[in-house]
Amino acid sequence: MSDPIRMLHFADLHVGMENYGRLDPVTGTSSRVSDFLERLDEVIDYALEHEADLAVFAGDAFKNREPDPTQQREFAQRIKRLADKVPTLLLVGNHDMPGMAVKASAVDIFQALAVPGVIVGHKSGRQEVATRRGPVFLAWMPYPMRNRLLAREENQGKTIDELEQGLRQTVADILGDLAREAAQHPMPRVLAGHFSVSEAKLGSERTVMLGRDVAVMTSTLTDPVWDYVALGHIHRHQDLNPGGAPPVVYSGSLERIDFGEEREEKGFCWVELERGAARWQFVPVRARPFRTLQIDARQALDPTTAAVEAASRAEVDGAVVRVQVRLRTDQQASFREGEVHAALAKAASVSIAREVETDARARLGDLAPEALTPPELLQRYFESRKVEPDRMCELLAHAEGLLRDPD
Repeated sequence: MSDPIRMLHFADLHVGMENYGRLDPVTGTSSRVSDFLERLDEVIDYALEHEADLAVFAGDAFKNREPDPTQQREFAQRIKRLADKVPTLLLVGNHDMPGMAVKASAVDIFQALAVPGVIVGHKSGRQEVATRRGPVFLAWMPYPMRNRLLAREENQGKTIDELEQGLRQTVADILGDLAREAAQHPMPRVLAGHFSVSEAKLGSERTVMLGRDVAVMTSTLTDPVWDYVALGHIHRHQDLNPGGAPPVVYSGSLERIDFGEEREEKGFCWVELERGAARWQFVPVRARPFRTLQIDARQALDPTTAAVEAASRAEVDGAVVRVQVRLRTDQQASFREGEVHAALAKAASVSIAREVETDARARLGDLAPEALTPPELLQRYFESRKVEPDRMCELLAHAEGLLRDPD
């Protein structure tokens, strides 16, 4: 009996995220860019050391569709190192995909140069992939861009509700065609996708996705024709078909994007494939820790001393740290932020937000306004105006789109 095929599944690298970083004088880029590239190095090292037969990257290589050339070079060097040994699928995610269909995605250069060992999934497709332990039927679907689906002739002149149903049906039809094709092949079968599944638990990307994504039902993906379904797009690692076959798995992102992912473990999936069976495990990576220190200094004689003592007790080595300090109005002048920064010198990055007891700030809840992101502030505003939940989700989605992509 032949050995099972060993497959690497990872996703949502997002090279180019620079928040909470500092300029690295050695590389000339943000220290946070180095974090994301180091996580990719971890993944590739593991794959090569464990003799992977196939690698599936399930989308979102970069922060946006026009990455910095240096970041493109660093990503390409690492992917070539992997693809020189292991056939590798690069699926196109929404962050890599241009708004216009005629424009190239951030990873199309691999296809243009016909880089050996690299398959670029810029549109839905399928291929028999020869590996050292046998062939695999690999099918994929990149991020289903709403505007491209809407441009189809059958979607013209429909109401919003009809369009939503039609878009879901279009995606389901594509996935159904791939499943029917897979059924004709006796070897192990893998489906890779970069999209939302309606039953998934969302992570830090949730605001930008509300009202925007074409969500796929889990039941569409649990067809036994597949042995493993490798997903990207949602940053929280999860199996949507626990204990069932096939596993329907989001590997999750490799690095923490923001404090919304503070408690999420980051990593990738290692899969052993056989026809009719797949065994997999989640492999954690050394993602940079995020730490929130909440300090209530309102009863302290010296708020700075109280904050420094709390900071000194915290485990912050190499972490991105945010400090949220509660103060009385009369304590503001005596609070010395520099001493708190000094107490956190071993942290990679430190931000300090003061919450001062005033009626105006009390209306914003437990966190000071400066501790909230623009989308969080906007959500608090809508809640104070008693905006209907569905309408609020739609407005937040549009606002997030403008904040992320102002052009």
